[in-house]
Amino acid sequence: MKGLIPAAGRGARLEPITLAIPKELLMVGDKAIIEYVIDAMKQVSITEITVVVGWRKHAILDYLGSGERLGVKLTYVVQDKRDGLAKAVSAGKHINHDEPFMVVLGDNFFYPKTFLQDILSFHEKKKADATIGVTKVEDPTRHGIIKPGEGNRIIDLIEKPKPSDAPSKLGCIGIYIFNPVIFEAIEKTKPGFNNEYQLTDAIKILVKEKYKVYYREIKGKHIDVGTINDLKNANTFLSQH
Repeated sequence: MKGLIPAAGRGARLEPITLAIPKELLMVGDKAIIEYVIDAMKQVSITEITVVVGWRKHAILDYLGSGERLGVKLTYVVQDKRDGLAKAVSAGKHINHDEPFMVVLGDNFFYPKTFLQDILSFHEKKKADATIGVTKVEDPTRHGIIKPGEGNRIIDLIEKPKPSDAPSKLGCIGIYIFNPVIFEAIEKTKPGFNNEYQLTDAIKILVKEKYKVYYREIKGKHIDVGTINDLKNANTFLSQH
């Protein structure tokens, strides 16, 4: 299996830091956030990884290089327009067009990193078309929220709903495994929340077309490093573990 790491966001909520560097290169401990993602992928034998770059892309290329330093092989594709996560995933279509692949957002800090093995084993056991990593979230306005069904099937998804509109407390945390059918769904996806092409909307198309779309609740610590506070929390957590 290959990996894909979207890392093209501007990180507006982290300004002014991200006026100079992409959020994926913010340091947690002695490593950039994206390096933790790569380490976790490597633990499940994913060593061929595509990084989708955009904002301040040269900084990411300078930091990661070919991947040799990290024990992986990296390739890069450019998302010229910041028009949504679905488009970031589809940017890697020519590399991941014929086999299942894992997507982990480049600003994800999680512990323990071994839970990628859990979601991978679950995906393979279920023979799923898509498996979405979720956890209980406090603020649904920062996540895609799923409506869970029997046997871990996903019935519906809503992107960043108001708390009163959230169908559950289970939010997507930026960890996915997809079969290539996701690319067909992305092609059918229309602009949604914030007038962007949302990955949750593409997954919803798979649900409506009766593909096998499952969720896997992740146990452990997850921090979407999207604000200064998140960055502080990630560093505090790491120092305690």
